[in-house]
Amino acid sequence: MARNYRRRDRGRAVNGVFLLDKPAGITSNDALQRVKRIFSAAKAGHTGSLDPLATGMLPICFGEATKFSQFMLDADKIYRTTAKLGQRTASGDSDSDVLETRPVQKFSADQLERVLDGFRGEIEQIPSMYSALKHKGQPLYKLARQGLEVERKPRQVKIFSLRLLELRPDEMDLEVHCSKGTYVRTLVEDIGEVLGCGAHVIALRRTAVGGLGQSTMHRMEGLEQIVSAAESISERNQQLDTLLLPTAATVDNLPEIALSELMTYYVKQGQPVFVPNTKVRGTVVLLNKEADEADRFLGVGEILDDGRVAPRRLVTTG
Repeated sequence: MARNYRRRDRGRAVNGVFLLDKPAGITSNDALQRVKRIFSAAKAGHTGSLDPLATGMLPICFGEATKFSQFMLDADKIYRTTAKLGQRTASGDSDSDVLETRPVQKFSADQLERVLDGFRGEIEQIPSMYSALKHKGQPLYKLARQGLEVERKPRQVKIFSLRLLELRPDEMDLEVHCSKGTYVRTLVEDIGEVLGCGAHVIALRRTAVGGLGQSTMHRMEGLEQIVSAAESISERNQQLDTLLLPTAATVDNLPEIALSELMTYYVKQGQPVFVPNTKVRGTVVLLNKEADEADRFLGVGEILDDGRVAPRRLVTTG
């Protein structure tokens, strides 16, 4: 007797980047799965976790854009954070118990500015035990919740700018522009130690990833309103897709190289091509200058020592 197997719905082909304004109280993976279901997307991934406490820009890549998500992971980030002075917690934020309370002296803006200046530029951080870094396959935060602590090696990060936005008796608001791998919780903790009173994060919001600081973020409630108001699946999908940035948004902070139609042909075959008069080096965005705007983005390449550009990761076309 033949069995009737129901084919599993794998979702539709969606390509592009959705900028979610992640709400507080959920993990980045939970947010990703909710957005993926709403879009009915076959393939999706986020680019850089935010703690459950944190809100703000969580780029979600769909389809072809997932090929380039690493470039967003490696991009600079901008955060706004509120630090609570006088208290040190286990996790460096308000999601864990207070370990120590100390008096907070009255700081002037000038005094605090001198302290902040010591954290600008290249600095070293020891990652928190409550980070997602892994030790022997286990995330550190899982070990920390078991009461375990392991040695962590210092890592070098760069603080491009660190601005005091507002100072109150036992709180301060900061804006941090930093390199990948920077832990804002650790930064706040370290500043608190230099101040002598301790500190932890009570609010954290990411406002920019790479060059996407001026792009519009969308809230989960807005997506749900589109779903509930749409009269058909096709109408829903059409409205949702208007919220997407193109796949090229994943690499909008990289220099561009414009290729002719002939050069594009060879690059698509995986062959390096010579680009005359190019002055850029390293990883570049490859564009077909003779294609329509929507089809110009080819992917990313690398400038070789002899001046040729070699394809490294290309979008799938056709």
